[in-house]
Amino acid sequence: MSAVKSPSGVEQLDTQALAAYLRDKVPGFDGPVRASKFSGGQSNPTFKVETEAGTYVLRRQPPGKLLKSAHAVDREFRVLRALADSDVPVPRVLHLCEDRNLLGSMFYVMEYCEGRIFWDAALPELDNTQRGAFYEEMNRVLAALHRVDVEAAGLADYGRPGNYFERQFGRWQGQYQASELQNIPAMDQLIQWLGEHLPQDDGRVSLVHGDYRLDNIMFHPTESRAVAVLDWELSTLGHPFADLAYQCMQLRMPDDSGNISGLMNKDRKQLGIPSEQEYVARYCERMGIGRIDNWAFYLAFSFFRLAAIIQGVAKRAHDGNASSKNAAKLGGLVEPLAMMALDVIKTES
Repeated sequence: MSAVKSPSGVEQLDTQALAAYLRDKVPGFDGPVRASKFSGGQSNPTFKVETEAGTYVLRRQPPGKLLKSAHAVDREFRVLRALADSDVPVPRVLHLCEDRNLLGSMFYVMEYCEGRIFWDAALPELDNTQRGAFYEEMNRVLAALHRVDVEAAGLADYGRPGNYFERQFGRWQGQYQASELQNIPAMDQLIQWLGEHLPQDDGRVSLVHGDYRLDNIMFHPTESRAVAVLDWELSTLGHPFADLAYQCMQLRMPDDSGNISGLMNKDRKQLGIPSEQEYVARYCERMGIGRIDNWAFYLAFSFFRLAAIIQGVAKRAHDGNASSKNAAKLGGLVEPLAMMALDVIKTES
């Protein structure tokens, strides 16, 4: 799925206990087990698990005290299982272990998928004639996700429908404040503006991914076809424009902003990558939407939400139980994200 490195400290797995446990839970599973942690990502530690019988992926909650509702790997397992036969490509999940005593936290096991993950939004590995096809595929998969019949998929109770942005704003404001290590005036200003400009509920409800971006999609080894959408920790029932704006927010960011690569100051036309207007228009065409109002709010909210998530990662690093050694550095991104959101409000409102 991506490069791997040797686990250490709180990220190490008890491979003997894991092998003994999974022999009875996953058909065909047989030890001994070799485990190595995937590099990248700040959320739930994810491991490549290799055995003589095959290769698997294990995704676990980070050890230690967690914020309420954070790192819900059981929800990830549920949504992946529900999407198994849909138009949204996902890995096949094999087992969920809710017993935190085995490895120190809840985890699930899924199939190992072969493919490519692109970390740079400019897709330097590809040429100008290829890049557009990958963005078109991302757009297609996003629309397919938002067209999932949640009742038929057994996800009607996966979240509370209605007033999505009001609820999300309350949730992330609370989590940001619970994780705050120092006062950031730009975040305070952004929180105030968002609270004063919450859009009226328009009745749109769909399954949303919550972190839909380039490096959470695995593509076929040689084609522009998506084979697996990854990292469903933040998925819920919500407003589809949240996913769309979040992806567009990412593409507005600089190419050196921590673990998120953007297209700020890049010539998209020269690269063969659609503009934001073209990307949004293509999505609207697929969804049968005429136009999107309140775009400045959706974008600004996306910056705020990402800043709140990153602040939580920084807090975990401060407390000593983050899943990445670079997590502490992410705290420095919170203020720039808030400033970018305030700029969006100024220019797009």
